[in-house]
Order: sequence, then structure tokens, then C-alpha cells
Amino acid sequence: MQDIKRLLATAACALLPLAALAADPFPSKPVTIIVPNAPGGAVDILARLLEKSLHDTWKQPVLVVYKPGAGTVMGTDFVAKAQPDGHTIGIVVTSHVINPSLRKNMPFDTEKDLAPVSMLATSPILISASNKLAANNVKELIALAKKEPNKLSYASPGSGSSMHLGMELLKSDSGIDVLHTPYKGSGGAYPDVIAGRVDLIIDPLFSSLPQVKAGMLKPIGIMSAKRSSIAPNIPTVAETIPGFNVESIFGAVVAAGVPKDVVAKISADMNKVLASPEVKARMAEVGLTPVGTTPEAFAAYIHTEIPKWAKVVKASGATAD
Repeated sequence: MQDIKRLLATAACALLPLAALAADPFPSKPVTIIVPNAPGGAVDILARLLEKSLHDTWKQPVLVVYKPGAGTVMGTDFVAKAQPDGHTIGIVVTSHVINPSLRKNMPFDTEKDLAPVSMLATSPILISASNKLAANNVKELIALAKKEPNKLSYASPGSGSSMHLGMELLKSDSGIDVLHTPYKGSGGAYPDVIAGRVDLIIDPLFSSLPQVKAGMLKPIGIMSAKRSSIAPNIPTVAETIPGFNVESIFGAVVAAGVPKDVVAKISADMNKVLASPEVKARMAEVGLTPVGTTPEAFAAYIHTEIPKWAKVVKASGATAD
């Protein structure tokens, strides 16, 4: 009997380090934020804001690492295959819900291999036009496109982008046909639209607004459900086509299998950062509207958006660049 007790005591002692390890509060080591895009732009600024504020909150190093490639798939795949302890967090953008239908042979399952944390922010998308175009709003654009089918063209920063597929959704909802002219980024598109060689450009509102304010382009409509606070005079597409809503989104995910309490903590701490007046002000400077949701709400959004975009991808015949 004494031998059995001794063995049990030894086993219990051996398990103590494991129990202590399991009980370690999150985070127990440095945290990595994976950005699936190249440095620069709104997503980079958002990641850097989280990096600084979460470091102050967690008292652990927080590092931003860039893993661009394959339309954000490469970086997100790294997160999906990371140790499921919450110390590797991925930033995702709208392509997160488009890629499952746009790209063949995805290396991960968007819903099964990743756990949503929070929708962090949104950014409105603007349809703007050459001053030479004989349309000044969405209603007139639709009428002109129906009057002159297959004659109008629009630029986007790339095939398969939210800007490209947002316009394809508008085409489907309104029954018009407008030729897509994809660019490698929107920088080269603006001179062509301003000169009238391409009729329209679909790009983030923040990027297009300087050209609009300078009188180089005219605004046609914002794709978000509501008007933007930074351009309240520009009407939405939804004011002509009720229910229409397309916007760029930014969210956070971790590997599936991360304990729910850890996911909840990351979500709550990120949402506190987004509520900070200083962070809100900096985000507004780059056209981002902070959101902050529960993991469950972000999961529901992803689950709804994937089939929505699958229909658009199929109808448009879009393929990844």
C-alpha cells in the first residue's frame, strides 16, 4: 500500500509543472501579429497601433511580422498552422471571405482551421468617375450603362479584390454590363480615369477623396450601407439599390484550437484598444472606422460572407491574378 501511495505522490509531483504551465495566464511569452500584406497602407498602420497598445496591456513583446503573398493566403496559412495557444495572431482583410471561392487548392479551410477573434475595422469603397462621363450618380450610371451596353469601363486595383467584386455585385444587382480593367494596384489607374481613357475607378474612399476634392474626379457613390462621416455629401449605392453593402473589412484570427477563454481575452483587449480616443483619431486619418466585435459575431459575419462572394465570383468568372 505504501508503494502505491509513493507512486501516486510521484506521479502527482510530475504533473505539477504541466498543471502550472496550463494555468499560465495569457500571454506567457512574446506575441506575433502576422500581416498578410507588404508593409505600408491602412492594414499596416492598424497592426502597428495594436502592436504598441497590446504591448502596454500585456507587458509582453508584441511583434508585427509581414508575410505577403497569394492574395493574403500565405500569411493566413502561417496563422492557421501556428501553435494553437493564441501567441500568433493574424490580421485578415476582405480577401479572407473571397479567397475560398476565388482560389483553388487553398492550403487551409477558412472556417475550420481558423478561429475568428474580432472584426477590427471597416473602410468605405468609392465609385468615382472621369469628369467626361455623362453620369453624376448611381441612378444615372445605371441608366447610361443600359443605354450604352458594353461601352463603359471601370478600373480596380486587381482582379479578385473587394473593389473588383464589389462592382461585379453592383453589375449583377442592377443588370448592367461594364468592362473590368484590372491594374496592379490603383496608382496607375488614376491617370487613365482622370484622362477619360477608363470611365470609372473603384477604390477605397480615403484613396480617391483627394482626387475628388481637387476636382479631378467626380464621386458616383459609396458602396457602404451608410454615408461616410469624412464625406457625408456623397450618397451611397444603397440609396438607389436598397440593401447594397460592400466595404473593406479588417479583422483578427488565430489558429483553431486556441482555448476559448484566450480568444475572448484577445478579442476584449483588442476592442479596448479600438475604443481609445488616440487610436480612433489615428485610424480616422487613414480612413478606417473602428468596430470591435465578439468572436461569435465575427464568425457569423464570415459564415455569411463566404457564400455571398462565392455567387459573385461564379457569376463574374473572376480568377485570382
